[in-house]
Amino acid sequence: MSNSIRAACAIAAMLALSACATLPSASHHPEAMEAYTTTLASDPAGELDAALANAAQDGKSVLVMGANWCHDSRALAGWLETPRFADLVEERYHLVFVNVGRPQSGDTHNLALAARFGIGTLEGTPALLVIGPDGRLRNRGTAKSWRNAASRSEDAIFDELAALAVQPAE
Repeated sequence: MSNSIRAACAIAAMLALSACATLPSASHHPEAMEAYTTTLASDPAGELDAALANAAQDGKSVLVMGANWCHDSRALAGWLETPRFADLVEERYHLVFVNVGRPQSGDTHNLALAARFGIGTLEGTPALLVIGPDGRLRNRGTAKSWRNAASRSEDAIFDELAALAVQPAE
């Protein structure tokens, strides 16, 4: 093989590899805001109760999520601060970030908040609770399914949150 053919093959291979390296993956997500590591509810039960009272007044739902150390929680929080999601949250939700500990290792603080709505155990994080203005959980069947939030597409997350904001309790 001539040097020019080898050089052409090498250049083609480099271009192909660099193109692959710059394409966004299906699981690309914004990383959570730095403030997310410090804005978790200091009084989770009190902040949840206040959000529920506000929801009863204005008809919005309450979105509860947390675990600021968790990759999937940070991915979901990162989406929530993008303009598209921020508008949805502002229009339809009261957002409460609650650190639920590390349930997979036995650290289960604040799980009593989920238990109030019939979620007794968590195998991992994040769990995402959507509570309607009537105080009833809207997503009992999917509350614990968010453990893969970092690999979900932006549109799938947005569509589910938009639908949960208005659907009746399960």
